[in-house]
Amino acid sequence: MTQWFEDDSLWVDTYPYLFSPSWIAAAEAEVAPLLALVGAKPQSILDLCCGPGRFAIPLARRGFCVTGVDRTAFFLAKAQERAAAEDVEVEWVQDDMRTFVWPGTFDLALSMFTSFGYFENKDEDLTVLRNIYESLRPGGALVMDVVGKELVAGKFEPARSRKHADGAVVIDRREVLDDWTRVRMEWTIINGNTVRVHTIDHTIYSGQELKDRFTAAGFADVKLYGGIHGAPYDREAERLIAVGRKPAL
Repeated sequence: MTQWFEDDSLWVDTYPYLFSPSWIAAAEAEVAPLLALVGAKPQSILDLCCGPGRFAIPLARRGFCVTGVDRTAFFLAKAQERAAAEDVEVEWVQDDMRTFVWPGTFDLALSMFTSFGYFENKDEDLTVLRNIYESLRPGGALVMDVVGKELVAGKFEPARSRKHADGAVVIDRREVLDDWTRVRMEWTIINGNTVRVHTIDHTIYSGQELKDRFTAAGFADVKLYGGIHGAPYDREAERLIAVGRKPAL
């Protein structure tokens, strides 16, 4: 049975609303604070679930050796198109994060924009973390950006709608499932006479739950932040950012 994230039509339909040009461009200003979170200058970077290359491309533009991995061919085509237009070199790989492992290859791994927690079987999330851990060199770091459970609970909206510049109306309905461990989102996109509906199920982690997952995968010195600029993970947090390190030899 095809899982929701394996349906490429979902990403094609939602791309204009998830990845606006202004939002993609905003990553340029986020690269420096992101690197500051790990406190070192990496040579080789893995952008796992890279999407259209929002972080991979500005990092490569700065001279880093970047590998962008995504299972969705549509996203990789968008990323390759943007990289070519900017004359930036990135190694693009189509693979599933549950199977991608390049042992001892990277100094830094990124998992941005809530690209973690897709799987109904939560053991697969641990598999992903262990794959990342194995792919890092000793002393390497993982930076993960998700929406924390505390943030979802504090700002939960059962439904909302937005009208976009192209005239489309996107209706987002949400419900909490499985004892506050997952959220189901139903996106309805109305554009003229066309209506498309997509459903997403996603695991949500609290700060402590995510920290425990990192530790179970082998990461040490795990720290939590409330945003890309290193603010505390507290009531004012905008995101849940977890940073973990593979112990040095």
